Amino acid sequence: MIRVLLVDDQALVRSGFSLILSVEDDFEVVGEAPDGAAAIELTRALRPDIVLMDVQMPVMDGIEATRRIVAEDLAKVLVLTTFDHDEYVFDGLAAGASGFLLKNSDAEHLVEAVRTVAAGHALLAPQITRRVIEQMVAGERPLPGDTGAPRQAHEAAVGTRPRPTVEASDGLALLTPREREVLELVGTGLSNAEIAKTLYLGEATVKTHVSNVLSKLHLRDRVQAVVLAHRVGLV
Repeated sequence: MIRVLLVDDQALVRSGFSLILSVEDDFEVVGEAPDGAAAIELTRALRPDIVLMDVQMPVMDGIEATRRIVAEDLAKVLVLTTFDHDEYVFDGLAAGASGFLLKNSDAEHLVEAVRTVAAGHALLAPQITRRVIEQMVAGERPLPGDTGAPRQAHEAAVGTRPRPTVEASDGLALLTPREREVLELVGTGLSNAEIAKTLYLGEATVKTHVSNVLSKLHLRDRVQAVVLAHRVGLV
């Protein structure tokens, strides 16, 4: 079962999400919160797998709540908002969100998004992915979580959460030829299953290669891997 916590200041919105997810056999809605502060407390108490997080809320907004939940490694966060604003996207990713989806997405996409994030993949709504990647690759925006500070200082500030590797040439030298190949395919947006089919490998083997790539390059998730693959010219 995928345990989900719903966070939104509108009770009607929470009820709608709960109704959509509850009819699925593999979901369990374990709680609801009306603001970011309550979300943190409930996440600590209930330990859901996924937190569906609104952005604009009273008491504490969803970005700050996401930052604290991720910093404590309590759950993965999927940010949901009605606002297609760059600032929300970049701030959400920098806070550690594993996904970003617009509320006007249909029920099927919401269910798919929760399953995608629960499986350990990063997710961006199709209408914002290209803009996000283009700005990060062009250097107009930093990689999510990249403060530009030395690694030791950054890790001292955020604990053990990995920072994005911007010294790409050094990091890539640590990868095996197969891992570089997998990173290139991740950069084109392929899923693990699609990479497995392309390389004639088992999906579990591909998952291991992806994990090795993220670890060696100090990347938090696939979003950072995609950006890095573009930035260093693999894609």
